[in-house]
Amino acid sequence: MAALHDRHNGDLRGRTFRRILLLKPSSLGDVVHALPVLHGLRKRFPEAAIDWLIATPFASFLENEMDLTEVILFDRHRYARLARSPRVSRDFLSFARNLRARRYDLTIDLQGLFRTGFLSRVTGAAVRIGFRAAREGAWIFYSHHIRTPDPEMHAVDKNYLVADMLGFADTPPRFDLKIPETTHDSIRQKLSDAGVRQSTRVALVVPGARWETKRWPVERFAETIDHIQSDSTATCILAGGPDEVELCAGIASLCQTNPIDLSGTTTIPELAALIDRADVVLCQDSAAAHLAVACGSALVCLTGPTNPRRTGPYGRLADVQRMDIPCSPCYFRRLSQCGHNHRCMQDLTTSRIVMALRKSLHSA
Repeated sequence: MAALHDRHNGDLRGRTFRRILLLKPSSLGDVVHALPVLHGLRKRFPEAAIDWLIATPFASFLENEMDLTEVILFDRHRYARLARSPRVSRDFLSFARNLRARRYDLTIDLQGLFRTGFLSRVTGAAVRIGFRAAREGAWIFYSHHIRTPDPEMHAVDKNYLVADMLGFADTPPRFDLKIPETTHDSIRQKLSDAGVRQSTRVALVVPGARWETKRWPVERFAETIDHIQSDSTATCILAGGPDEVELCAGIASLCQTNPIDLSGTTTIPELAALIDRADVVLCQDSAAAHLAVACGSALVCLTGPTNPRRTGPYGRLADVQRMDIPCSPCYFRRLSQCGHNHRCMQDLTTSRIVMALRKSLHSA
């Protein structure tokens, strides 16, 4: 895979950088996809200060990342009111000045939006790397562009194209997710309080997904949980963020058995620890799937409107359950856009998913 080097700054492979900023504010799954770049950078530049600009809700995910020097918090929702609030405007200007004062000599924008491209330029770094096909005109802010040879390549591989540009392409991509023992202890305590023993087999169900079209019907989740729990194959645990508490409660209410509902009770690092503890994870195309890959956990990933080769569990296509139908992938986010009765998810039967879960549990 080759990256395009352009403009007047020449080849970067032999250059040394001492202050580096990664820009990948969101979302959680996308942040996971960017982890290999961080680890590659640390190996290539062991003495450098490497910072990561991230949206405030996801900052806890990076708080124990040893390869990072500092996490730079970006309050995206607050700064969205920039044009409507003089106070927010002043705060943003202060944020921009502080960013520039850090004197970065290299920025890497893996988000590829106007705001991250703009912030990259604000730093004053001489070398600013970003994608040639970045959205919202962000490419105008970069000094060096990465050209993506295949638009359908996986997001991890797309991000890692920067390795060729900076001279660490011989370092294989790795997630190397660090979960502190204190976080594992916290999850062990929560499971113990819920009656889950260390020896208990756990099927973790994470039913949330940002797009309507990515979501499997709630009654199917409930049916699946009942099948898995009815023959004592495993104890099913529901998990998700604060905005998914109602969803998980709704699924639990439809169950004839009694799954454990931990939704809204875990931090992002604790969710990672819970995924690491699970014998198998059932989810849709969401951050949970990418965390499962990073943790090396068994996985059943339900995929409909997206292409798993591009955004699915990295290197784990065998763990994807999807319908091979002509209209998929479509990348529609809302059900109102779909003219095929949401077949890509509706046609994934409960029996098929139960079979996949049992196979994973029996081989674990």
